[in-house]
Amino acid sequence: MISNRKFLPGMCVAVVLLASSTGQAATTASEKQSTPATNGPATCPPILKHSFNRLQDETPQNLCQYAGKVILVVNTASYCGFTGQYEGLESLYATYKDKGLVVLGFPSNDFGKQEPGTDKEIADFCFNTYAVKFPMFSKSVVSGPDSNSLYQALAKETGQTPHWNFYKYLIDRNGKVIDSFSSLTGPQSKNLLSAIDKAL
Repeated sequence: MISNRKFLPGMCVAVVLLASSTGQAATTASEKQSTPATNGPATCPPILKHSFNRLQDETPQNLCQYAGKVILVVNTASYCGFTGQYEGLESLYATYKDKGLVVLGFPSNDFGKQEPGTDKEIADFCFNTYAVKFPMFSKSVVSGPDSNSLYQALAKETGQTPHWNFYKYLIDRNGKVIDSFSSLTGPQSKNLLSAIDKAL
């Protein structure tokens, strides 16, 4: 099910974390960077207490900005037989984002070496080929002992690790991982849509 695809120019768009305004005296630059976002619940669940660089410009993003949303976490790759799922994931995000769903993409070269490109190449490809606008983050490891901090937490909570590209975890508004789906479960799968509807 593996097919080759070419990178195309362009740029992924991701949600920008806005610094909160406290009305207090100015803080240092490092303090500002660690200030939680105020556009969500006051409490950030443990599963979201991680920060990753945004794919297209490496700006640090705190996942706590998504607290209170239903979150679909997906590890992606540009040269995979499942790469066409980008289109469905973007459609899912566009359809449900106003209801509180966000899709978070984590490019990885873990499976079949199917994401060999740089962050810029990945960003170029996903925007021009599939018009991806959901938040995506810098390429990282998502399986094994070197997996990034979010995927370590997901594995610990569910006992499940990605078996291939486009594996999916669904997190509810309270920060609980409520389900996981194999690569074979596409974005328009009835099982996935039903779980999302229930969580929303």
